[in-house]
Order: sequence, then structure tokens, then C-alpha cells
Amino acid sequence: MRIPTLGSSPHLSDVFKAFPETVRPLLEYHDLLLRGPSPLSVAERELIAAYVSGLNVCDFCYGAHQIIAEAAGIESAVFEQLLDDIDTAPVSDALKPIFHYVRILTLSPAKTTDAQSQAIRDAGWDDRAIHDAVAVCGLFNLMNRLVEGMGVESSDAVRASQKRRNQEISTTQYQDFGKMLGIE
Repeated sequence: MRIPTLGSSPHLSDVFKAFPETVRPLLEYHDLLLRGPSPLSVAERELIAAYVSGLNVCDFCYGAHQIIAEAAGIESAVFEQLLDDIDTAPVSDALKPIFHYVRILTLSPAKTTDAQSQAIRDAGWDDRAIHDAVAVCGLFNLMNRLVEGMGVESSDAVRASQKRRNQEISTTQYQDFGKMLGIE
């Protein structure tokens, strides 16, 4: 789907500039959820974001959050392996129930069960970790639909720009992207 006012190949920044009133709170939420305190590390939360985006086949968000997760220390081989088979993917056993849960939550949300959240607790996580994993999953289901619904696509040039912007994960804040666009 294309939105004529955004041009033929819109970038997420074009969407944000065209509809700025919702951007500031959205980017604040990104920063709170993905950079704020959590039992899940920044790398783990970014990996969840990339994973959900991969399940949704949202190339723009998958690529962006793969870049960020890699900058935070996730090995590049993890992403495709995680999408192929959670149980054999090179992530900690403690994370596997989280990925099983967000997979079901993304693909069939009505099919989540108490047993799945209990498996996360049994792996050593608390309710805050469950909340944060679910919230990242929800945020990226929203972002994937926003990106895809507004016709945003990725490209080699977009990936190069994302990589430059996210080289230093410790200083990357989502609100900085908004400020770069003139949205404060």
C-alpha cells in the first residue's frame, strides 16, 4: 500500500514527519521499554524486537533491530537460526521460553496459556521480565504494521544509514531519531 503524500519510496522518517503528533510519545515509549531498567538486557530486548519483526516479515524493522542487537553484542548467526527453530538456536535456555511465548503472542495471541508464562518463570524470570517481553512484542507488532501499512521499505542505503546511526548502542536513544527529524 502506498500513501501518495509520502512519495513512492517512503522512509519511516517520512511517516514520522507527516504525522508528528504521535511520534514523541511513541519514541519515549521505545526508550523506556528498550533502554530503561529491565531484567532483560538491551541486547535481549532488541533481539525480541528483531525476532517479532522477522515473524511478521517486516524487513525494515527486522533489519534495523538486527543491527541494533548486533551492536549490543548479539552474534549475527542468531537471527535466522532463532526464526528457524527456537529450541536449537544459539540463545540461552532461559530465553527460549520467552521466544516461544512471543511467537505465539505474535502469530496466535488468543492461544497464549498460563503454562507458557509459567515456563518463563520456571526458567528464572520474574513478572517484570514477562511484562517487558510481552510489551516489546506488542510494540513491534504495532511498529511492523505501521511500517508495512504506510509502505515503508528497506534497502541497502537504508540499512547503511541505520548501521551508521546505531554503531554505539550505549548512546542510541529512540528520541534522538525524533530530534534528528525536528520532532521534540
